Amino acid sequence: MSVRARPTSPHLQIYRWTITMAMSILHRATGIANYAGMALLAAWLFAAAWGQEPLNAVNGIYGSWFGQVVLFGFSWSLVHHMCGGLRHWVWDFAAMMEPGQREAMAWATIIASVVITLLIWTVFVWVA
Repeated sequence: MSVRARPTSPHLQIYRWTITMAMSILHRATGIANYAGMALLAAWLFAAAWGQEPLNAVNGIYGSWFGQVVLFGFSWSLVHHMCGGLRHWVWDFAAMMEPGQREAMAWATIIASVVITLLIWTVFVWVA
């Protein structure tokens, strides 16, 4: 009696990439990135609790061009993850589930996350 080989399931190279597939992956990636960003927030809070010198050191790092880029990315990650969560919340009600609507929601998530992040940084960081 011979054993037949089990069929292999298709890999990502076989599937055609869609915006909803990319957004699912990006939602998970931003969730992971938010953990790293929360570590940055915790470091800032610990530095503030330790005294003025450690706080000045952390503020110097976060205030550098590299720190600003990291903080901008972290804030975008938070906003994008929130918008993705709202997209999934809408889907929980079986709304916007038609093929064209799913793609529109995915694109709206990207656009909204960029616009909201730029508004946050414009109002609270760059103008202040």
